[in-house]
Amino acid sequence: MPFGIGVTELVILLVALLVIFGPKRLPEMGRSLGKGMREFKESISGKDEPAELPPPQEETTVVPATARDETKTT
Repeated sequence: MPFGIGVTELVILLVALLVIFGPKRLPEMGRSLGKGMREFKESISGKDEPAELPPPQEETTVVPATARDETKTT
């Protein structure tokens, strides 16, 4: 085992994580950890080629209702 962790220590660690975080959060945490490791590995290896950017969206200006009311009264 890596870092000198035996099977007994690994089981104790997994049980402690299960007690602390609960059975619903562990799969979510595992997925996010795996995704982060995968993204890190891709960025280090240089395989992370930028995908084509989506077309730019049109910018809209939002005018607050109070500003519209003031322009009508003057």
